[in-house]
Amino acid sequence: MYGRRITVLVGSFGSGKTEIALNGALGLAAAGWTVTLADLDVVKPYFRSRAARAILDEAGIRLLAPGGEVAHADLPIVVPQVRTALRDPSCRLVIDVGGDGTGARVLGSLSDVLPVADSDVLVVLNFRRPATSGAEEAAAMVRQIEAAARVKVTGLVSNTHLMRETTPRVVLEGHRMAVATAEILGVPVVAVTATSDVAADLAGEELGCPLVVLQRIVLPPFEQPPQTRTMGPLFVVN
Repeated sequence: MYGRRITVLVGSFGSGKTEIALNGALGLAAAGWTVTLADLDVVKPYFRSRAARAILDEAGIRLLAPGGEVAHADLPIVVPQVRTALRDPSCRLVIDVGGDGTGARVLGSLSDVLPVADSDVLVVLNFRRPATSGAEEAAAMVRQIEAAARVKVTGLVSNTHLMRETTPRVVLEGHRMAVATAEILGVPVVAVTATSDVAADLAGEELGCPLVVLQRIVLPPFEQPPQTRTMGPLFVVN
């Protein structure tokens, strides 16, 4: 899944693309690689790789993302260092890209410097999301991404999940639809992903591709622990 110098991960909202990008970058760093993660997702303000900046810093991973006042803006901003990293043959690069039209066009703005022979462009599929309810819909979405991004998709990642409600059956049903999508498109399914508790129940399944265990890193706002104020009034009486 991360065999080439550059891995581009594209996926629509709720696909789990950002978690896969973060887990992949952290895994490469743990294996001794010097890794750069480029956050080109301009679609989801609460689920972006840049939200894990402290974790990436601790692992020695360089993060390329807009900073300052535009750090959380929904704007098609590409920091100049991304083009430099794409051209640098020594740079091991993971790119997190939004999968809607705007997100894919951001990738398209870099297509002139994306080294095709040294890159994998992987679409992350979650068949429990409305945009990818079946193989035909998923294949159409992949073709739209290719047209907007001006690059060819090289593989699919089966990441069907329902967050904490995910079961082995959910993962296997999604994998079957990912395989059907891959057959339509003529590309491989390069991985099936699951969290460790679900993956343990899938160990004996014949999947035809690697089973990648994911750690949940970016939590949605409603799952984040409440913050206790340590200064100032806890409430104000009018």
